[in-house]
Amino acid sequence: MAVTLHPDDRRALLDRFLRYVTVDTRSDEASSSSPSTEKQKDLSRLLADELLALGCGDAAMNEWGYVFATLPSTLPANHPAAGRVPTIGLIAHVDTYFGTSGENVRPTVIASYAGGDITLNPQQVLTAADSPNLALCVGHTLIHTDGTTLLGADDKAGVAEIMTAVAWMKAHPEFLHGPVRIAFTTDEEVGRGTEHFDVAAFGADYAYTLDGSDLGEIEDETFCADTATVTVVGHDVHPGYAKDKLVNSLRVTAAIIESIDASLLPETTEGRQPYLHPYIASGDVSKTELKVLVRAFSVEELAERERHLEEVVAKVRERFPKAAVTITIDESYRNMAFKIREDPKVLDYALEAVARIGIEPKRQAIRGGTDGARLSYMGLLTPNVWAGGQNFHSVREWVSLEWMVKAVEGTLEILNVWVEKSAKG
Repeated sequence: MAVTLHPDDRRALLDRFLRYVTVDTRSDEASSSSPSTEKQKDLSRLLADELLALGCGDAAMNEWGYVFATLPSTLPANHPAAGRVPTIGLIAHVDTYFGTSGENVRPTVIASYAGGDITLNPQQVLTAADSPNLALCVGHTLIHTDGTTLLGADDKAGVAEIMTAVAWMKAHPEFLHGPVRIAFTTDEEVGRGTEHFDVAAFGADYAYTLDGSDLGEIEDETFCADTATVTVVGHDVHPGYAKDKLVNSLRVTAAIIESIDASLLPETTEGRQPYLHPYIASGDVSKTELKVLVRAFSVEELAERERHLEEVVAKVRERFPKAAVTITIDESYRNMAFKIREDPKVLDYALEAVARIGIEPKRQAIRGGTDGARLSYMGLLTPNVWAGGQNFHSVREWVSLEWMVKAVEGTLEILNVWVEKSAKG
């Protein structure tokens, strides 16, 4: 029998989420420290303390702000799965997107959404037309902000769901599960969530991130991801005497951005289409640095997009011969599907668990990345489970409490499936 959360557990889930989102954990892509912002540790410390209070005696935060904890197996020695159930990891990240403010988040709760648009403030309206999933959540409890900050459901919804699952298992020792390891990471939003993650020390055999979006989604594919850095060096002189001397790196950078094929941008692509995304340009007349995300589901398409960017840069060099333009490409992560296919039961068991709680499972590819992408290449296969958040990274971010509840129930059922399958050998 699948677990159904009691109304008290539902309220506890909401209370946790509302508490967590008020902690500013915005990461910083420009920082070289680890974590990139010390304030991420504020939430990590809180989570470590709460895990200790729940009876996870080994719960602790390390120097990088990661929190680890263990739930020992509750299987009796005579159970057919005793000693045979793999250790399962449950993972979420505490940081929020660096590009949108996460300071002074003021969550607003709609107890029963009646449908239609939601006015966040005079300048920001969450419209049903732009967020079609709102129509699926009529009657739900919705949480959003005042439209001046993000909400932080990415990934504090996942954090709250894991904490609620831990609390539920601690309160229900009759629920039989194998060994479970908990991890909360930092700096996922800047692509460094697993930079200091010791897979061997974590000790899980398989894992799941709770960092997805729509109800019932299990994601086993991510983009292959690189980051291109285009550096433009110009020559600055007094503008009153600049004829035939001034080389404005800002103009060169603008020409590069404008020359990228508009059909290859994230705002013109969807589904499995790859993209190039110029997302940060900083500098002055003398020197400008442009960062471009390169994303595709295959390494071949990734290479095609990088060639396009290199062709753009080459043509701009011809147009501005006095500027020095260089491009470097750094690998970020690769499509985790390549690894999960080597041992697909980690995906299959999750899909079965979703069906068991009465939801149609949706196997999806993520137009983005998770800690699970890198972890899968580090030897820990880690598909992604929905957490419920919508409009990630935006001041119009929102989440359905009902979808969060189902994420908790689905996670518990995943652990149950692993026990059943292990008992059958």
